[in-house]
Amino acid sequence: MESVTFEDVAVNFTLEEWSLLNPSQENLYRSVMRETIRNLHAVGQKWRDQNFEKEDQNLGRYLRNQAVDRLCEHEEDYQWGEAFSQTHEIVNKGTPGAVPCERHVCGEVLDGHSPGNVPCRDHNIHKPYEYPGYGEKPHICKERGETFRSPQCLDKYERTRTEEKPYECKQCDKAFRYLSSLQNHKRIHTSDKHHECKQCGKTFKRHSNVQVHERSHTGEKPYVCKLCGKAFTSYTSLRTHERSHTGEKPYLCKLCGKAFTQSSDLQVHTRSHTGEKPHVCNLCGKAFPDSSHLQVHRRSHTGEKPYSCKQCGKAFTQSSNLHIHKRIHTGEKPYTCKQCGKAFTCSSHLQIHKRTHTGEKPYLCKKCGKAFTQSSDLQIHTRSHTGEKPYVCTQCGKAFPDSSHLQIHRRSHTGEKPYSCKQCGKAFTQSSYLRIHKRIHTGEKPYTCKQCGKAFTRSSHLQIHKRTHTGENPYLCKQCGKAFTQSNSLQIHKRIHTGEKPYVCQQCGKAFARSSSLHIHERTHKGEKPYVCKQCGKAFTWSSSLRRHEVVHTGEKPYVCKQCGKAFSRYSSIHKHEKTHTEKKPC
Repeated sequence: MESVTFEDVAVNFTLEEWSLLNPSQENLYRSVMRETIRNLHAVGQKWRDQNFEKEDQNLGRYLRNQAVDRLCEHEEDYQWGEAFSQTHEIVNKGTPGAVPCERHVCGEVLDGHSPGNVPCRDHNIHKPYEYPGYGEKPHICKERGETFRSPQCLDKYERTRTEEKPYECKQCDKAFRYLSSLQNHKRIHTSDKHHECKQCGKTFKRHSNVQVHERSHTGEKPYVCKLCGKAFTSYTSLRTHERSHTGEKPYLCKLCGKAFTQSSDLQVHTRSHTGEKPHVCNLCGKAFPDSSHLQVHRRSHTGEKPYSCKQCGKAFTQSSNLHIHKRIHTGEKPYTCKQCGKAFTCSSHLQIHKRTHTGEKPYLCKKCGKAFTQSSDLQIHTRSHTGEKPYVCTQCGKAFPDSSHLQIHRRSHTGEKPYSCKQCGKAFTQSSYLRIHKRIHTGEKPYTCKQCGKAFTRSSHLQIHKRTHTGENPYLCKQCGKAFTQSNSLQIHKRIHTGEKPYVCQQCGKAFARSSSLHIHERTHKGEKPYVCKQCGKAFTWSSSLRRHEVVHTGEKPYVCKQCGKAFSRYSSIHKHEKTHTEKKPC
């Protein structure tokens, strides 16, 4: 019969289980363990350091070893800092002989007792503890030469290095390196969350997680970055942040080689290859590769915008969007293009901008082959094929293919014009309109016709102009067959058939088919005459009236009668003259 070892009869607790014991239960556990040590000694079982008179110290070592074993088993998502605190608490209660370690050995959690050599990342916060006569590490990794105190720790280290995951969940097939990790994972299926926040009632699988969560109520951030001073609620958040300084990205995608600072980011990225979207919205059925995107999406249903700007009050669904928005107030543009020096408030805008230099358009429409620089532009374009218009105005019921168009449309109801010209004060509903308007002041005309050299302030104006060369009139009226170069010209023309006059003067009630006609009409009430002759100073309500007047000064007569050659300064004059040729004279 094999001899009985201490490990055969000992009762082991996980850190989570230990945190659930009250002081009397902890004392009872220590008492039972001491008795076990004495009984084993009585039957000849030898204790590790051959010193049985210091049972409290030996028990402390055993408890500590078990705690460190648990630390070794937890994967990256565990709150290491909280685990250290719990380990020290377990060891120090009733454990004489534990003295603070004077040697800060960077590279080990607890001065030589760290399974897998997990780095001690802040010796000032979590001081190691050493015990006399303890620290031998006779078990050596043959490939790398790392040493460990037990074969179990060596085995755990080798699994981490080889990525072996022998423990598999029977419910979802997910695999783990350690048995304790599998046991923690199983709680996802059983919904075993017995650690509750006393302030908000939220429950957690682990006591350490509830400790970190409680800091969201208190505002406590005990983990501070030594390089930039930024503070964090958890040790893992600090560790992840430190990689932004070092540039370390230890998690590598095996399929495309892309590297990440966090294992969770790699896990989400992997789904871009597999197409897996496990997080589904129970309201609309839309699926997402990670839970955070689902959480943000849900706010589109609830209208919740929890992140508010203290300067202007604008609210956002995501904290990252608020962070970027703040740069509008500060003027900060940290992302600069190396080719042209243009700066941007967020990295994604820089990435999109770079494509203007490379000409890259990676997002291709499968139906028509049109390519786009942004995935969002492709998504909106796809709706031109499907006819989908998911964004509906609650005031008038008009629908739009994207949210930005709806947002702009709403301003037609509110009268809001947030984009104002600093030179003349004119305001606009869209930033793009303001940008185009500024060219009136600068004289900039960046869009040039290759055929005739004529330049334009807008690309759309150039596109329309090109049709004068090609003779293309793509917009056809179904009622009368008349064709137009512009879609809006067709829309205005249709009103001749329908009699629709949607633009009404608020002063006299007169209605117009075009907004420009209403705008000109309103000048008759105001007495406004913005078009002034540079030669004589005479002012006019309409630009066409000014053009006609200018002929008086130039003597130009561009309208020539084809029958007799007589020239006229106005089209109306030649039109009247031509009738003299067609009218029959009385006998």
